[in-house]
Amino acid sequence: MEQVSDQPLVMDQERLTAEMDFKDSSSIVIKIRRRLPDFLQSVNLKYVKLGLHNTSNPTLHIFLPLFLLVSAAFIRLDQIIVMPSQLFSIDPVTASASVSVLIIALTLYYMKQPRPVYLVDFACFKPENDNKISNSEFLDMTECTGVFNGESLDFQTKITNRSGLGDETYLPPGVQARPPRLTMKDARLEAEAVMFGCLDALFASTGINPRRDVGILVVNCSLFNPTPSLSAMIVNHYKMREDIKSFNLGGMGCSAGLISIDLAKDLLQANPNSYALVLSTENITLNWYFGNDRSMLLSNCLFRMGGAAVLLSNKRSDSSRAKYRLVHTVRTHKGSDDSCYNCVYQREDDNGSVGVSLARELMAVAGNALKTNITTLGPLVLPLSEQFKFLKSLLARKVLRIKGVRPYIPDFRKAFEHFCVHAGGRAVLEEVQKNLGLHDEDMEPSKSVLHRFGNTSSSSLWYELAYAEAKGRVTRGDRVWQIGFGSGFKCNSAVWRALKDVPPVSVKQTGGWPQCNPWVDSIDYYPIKG
Repeated sequence: MEQVSDQPLVMDQERLTAEMDFKDSSSIVIKIRRRLPDFLQSVNLKYVKLGLHNTSNPTLHIFLPLFLLVSAAFIRLDQIIVMPSQLFSIDPVTASASVSVLIIALTLYYMKQPRPVYLVDFACFKPENDNKISNSEFLDMTECTGVFNGESLDFQTKITNRSGLGDETYLPPGVQARPPRLTMKDARLEAEAVMFGCLDALFASTGINPRRDVGILVVNCSLFNPTPSLSAMIVNHYKMREDIKSFNLGGMGCSAGLISIDLAKDLLQANPNSYALVLSTENITLNWYFGNDRSMLLSNCLFRMGGAAVLLSNKRSDSSRAKYRLVHTVRTHKGSDDSCYNCVYQREDDNGSVGVSLARELMAVAGNALKTNITTLGPLVLPLSEQFKFLKSLLARKVLRIKGVRPYIPDFRKAFEHFCVHAGGRAVLEEVQKNLGLHDEDMEPSKSVLHRFGNTSSSSLWYELAYAEAKGRVTRGDRVWQIGFGSGFKCNSAVWRALKDVPPVSVKQTGGWPQCNPWVDSIDYYPIKG
């Protein structure tokens, strides 16, 4: 019998890994596992060009020649050239005009610069202990509903045991009730608990008066969009001002939190001296799937209760107290491709039960979106040495067609001190870590959040940053990279720079007000060993 190689067989596109194992002398077990595509093997030059274009400053190109011209007029270079042996004189009229033009040019240059966007503080919601649910309790609850057949129960057991979720995640009361209370009333109660919980903590921490100070409000929640909207619910609860610019984003998936940040950034550029409030959450109550379609059961096993509120400001007076400054946002949307558009899709199953279907091509789609996003982001953040090595390898393979040239993997650890990768699932985190060449400590926040809080959708990135803060790892000058994936299909990035040292959290810090950091009572137990 011909010998079979022990190395996995990797196929293109979806990177299907076939692993062979001899069960006994007469049978062979073959396991097929989907992995992220090796996007470093196929980088598109147009995204490199886009990133390089974003690094240029056209305003500087306009004013640099003008500055040189004014300088030449001011010092009368013509006299120096004609009479180099004599001291040149300054014509008062010319000097005055030159100084005036220079002041106007510098003023225009200053006004053309985008306003800085500061992150004053953020708060993550920590549900009550009554909402905690362990993996065994989740599986018991699933079985007690009487809705799922034996194959679906076995499938959910297998996914739960491999999910990376711990025994202290949270589900809303309506889902945990027996029988479940999946009503609009319970969904509103969940939304109010999450949103008002983290907003109360944020307002107490920053001293912001929501009635008077907040001029911009952006709320994102993909699957729960009641009327009035969630943003209107916040405006009503806190009695916010009548001229507030409020937005409610729906259906944009787990990357919608960074879309909200990008929208708030643009609004702050158009509205000087303003505060912008961003609220990211997902509602579980009305989106629990009761059916036997495996592609829809994954959401039940991974998604949990959570939310985060972020306060942004363009006031320069806030630079002294703000934690971070927003440096870059890069958004990638693959919705023009049908396979990308359909890979995360809300629909009815064969029996009419509504759920979110995750297609088998999801890993391949996510990998391609990530490839595009980081190729655009790279020129903005990577040091010149890494950019040179990457472009040299890329040009050799794509332009010169030199065979045998290995693709160069940029070392993103030279560009960032902290990585916040959306905690969508253990397999996704492991593949992102492998493809980006990250170390275990780089992925520690994402894996810890997945274990402690589960997949909280778009807010998971803020739980991860809160983890780094709770450990006392964020120091002045540190750079943070947030990466989010979402339906559509989208991959979005945000880059922040820390403006001050953030001290670690402690149980002793708890006082009479809600805490912004959800890790206060559990940070000492992480990272999980083994």
